[in-house]
Amino acid sequence: MTADCWQFCRQPGYVHSGKPEAARSRTVKHRAVKRRSVVIGIGATAGVAAVGGIALSAQAAGGTASSSSSRDSAGSLAFDPDAYTELTTTVTDPDGTEHSVTYHFWKAITYVAKPVDEKYQSLNVSVPVRIDGEEVDASDAPILLANSVGGYMPSSVADATGIGASGAPTGGAGGASASASPAPGASAAPGAPGANGNTNGNGGALNTNQLLALAAGYVVVEPGARGRTLKNSAGEYYGVAPAVIVDLKAAVRYVRANKGRIPGDTDRIVSAGTSAGGAVSALLGASGDSPLYDAYLEEIGAADASDAIFATGAWCPITDLEHADGAYEWNWGSNATGSGAKVDQTVSKELRAQFAEYQAGLKLKGLGGFGTLTARNYDAYLLEQYLEPSATAYLAALSDSERATYLAAHTAITWKNGKATFSWADFLTHVGARKKTAPAFDAFDLSTGENNEFGKGTTLARHFTAYGQKNDTTGLTGKRPDSDIPELLRLMNPMYFLVEKANPHRAKHWWIRLGAKDSDTSHTVSANLAAAAHALGDDVSHLYYWDQGHGANTDPGDFIQWIAKVTGHKARGTSGK
Repeated sequence: MTADCWQFCRQPGYVHSGKPEAARSRTVKHRAVKRRSVVIGIGATAGVAAVGGIALSAQAAGGTASSSSSRDSAGSLAFDPDAYTELTTTVTDPDGTEHSVTYHFWKAITYVAKPVDEKYQSLNVSVPVRIDGEEVDASDAPILLANSVGGYMPSSVADATGIGASGAPTGGAGGASASASPAPGASAAPGAPGANGNTNGNGGALNTNQLLALAAGYVVVEPGARGRTLKNSAGEYYGVAPAVIVDLKAAVRYVRANKGRIPGDTDRIVSAGTSAGGAVSALLGASGDSPLYDAYLEEIGAADASDAIFATGAWCPITDLEHADGAYEWNWGSNATGSGAKVDQTVSKELRAQFAEYQAGLKLKGLGGFGTLTARNYDAYLLEQYLEPSATAYLAALSDSERATYLAAHTAITWKNGKATFSWADFLTHVGARKKTAPAFDAFDLSTGENNEFGKGTTLARHFTAYGQKNDTTGLTGKRPDSDIPELLRLMNPMYFLVEKANPHRAKHWWIRLGAKDSDTSHTVSANLAAAAHALGDDVSHLYYWDQGHGANTDPGDFIQWIAKVTGHKARGTSGK
């Protein structure tokens, strides 16, 4: 085993492969949804500016824009700066103030020279030109690269009618889990539960960030990407791993290759995504310019440019998949499912033991001088660093009567001297039912979306851990995953690029968020990601939203201000950089 394989090839049976038109105008409205939730954590910003803090929930609607596909007969990838439609949207901030934003919109630009499927390998670009009647020059503004991937499903911008209008991933539904039952065709029923109770979809960060960024004067790029359910006429799955990250890297390369043609600062690209989209957003940040992807990018005709990005925004990332089952059981193993049943405790115990071994091998230190994180002390770390501060901020923001009512309904939480405290066991009781069965990700019956993500050829789904393969219930023989699995795991896991062999071209700024009640994943996944980046000296803003579930995004205004801060760009409506 080489050093490159690191922790991800340590499972029994893994074999290291060694491979590395004229403009037209349209007006729509977006209205705010007021939220009460208050959060706190490392790097959290205080306050919400007038425009930077707009909270939006609606999507652009009506009409269609012209296609801006820019490949000529020679297969070049040149952005056409004149092929836009001019649109106007009205956004309403939480205090009721309306802001008019006029922007140029480029639709469905194919970002590779040799696309496998243009419907998914295309992107949209939105550039603000007037905000509240004032001319805006976005030529040096940050670029928000916001993906709409959910459940590792395909996502397309081809039918978008404006910024943020591409909707949920194909076959997905907003606000659900990253896992879904593998679908036999190119799409699955929206939100359809899998055999182990998982559902598919993306979450609250999907469109809000794009609209806020536009209102702050940023350039917004929305890339589509292939996903796990896509199948050609020969019955071959062409969107499985690593297609999604290869496509997003190709989108970044397209933007960078068109520096000076696409408005915005191509050296200040900030990615954003939720759930599986959060996972690939983190992976995009961690793996910038890694040669491991070169052959895949060359195959689809990606532009000859860097795919490194400046900063990463990741909401509830479903990642570190080869260790996710153990992490999930460590976190939620004692919780019953929604039906009230306990999962197989033998399976849960064995997976928890695997997590303990993995976590010890990481040798990560917690933020705030906590010390080395292990399976034995991780509960104390989560309570101290994230959960109790989050609950404290939430309760402090309530009125005295509201707080008293809340505490009366949640007696396990102690409120004293302006601080909330509780035990780990009480926290698990507070969350309640676990979302998934055991194993949560590499199911013995191959029923999860992650099993489908590692499908190959005409094979719908495969095991990606030795434990899942060993305990297979579908009739598969052998105890080892297929020989190409270790390479795919490395290509799909941001931790590989952050621990032991740190990628010097990674993003150096990290915005990571998770709902405290999110049992679609383990709380250790995002906390490990934050700890790994922090250990490298990167700027990390990581916090949990109290009483929020999967896909929550309760501080989007702060995210916009954070972009301004880390990029050094003064956003409209913010008080400073």
